[in-house]
Amino acid sequence: MTRARLNGEHRELAPRSTVEDVVALLSPSPAGLAVAVNGEVVSRSAWSKREIEEGDEIEVLTAAQGG
Repeated sequence: MTRARLNGEHRELAPRSTVEDVVALLSPSPAGLAVAVNGEVVSRSAWSKREIEEGDEIEVLTAAQGG
């Protein structure tokens, strides 16, 4: 298992989990979501390639309109 921090909570993820896998755990639809790993935004095109490593800090955010 890979231990990471997801939205402030410690989680154990399957080995070789990707950002795409993490998003699927949290939401049935990725529309309107943004992901940062260790403070760096991961582009949606890289979600399936970016593997989560031990100790990573992942933030999954929902876009909101406003101003």
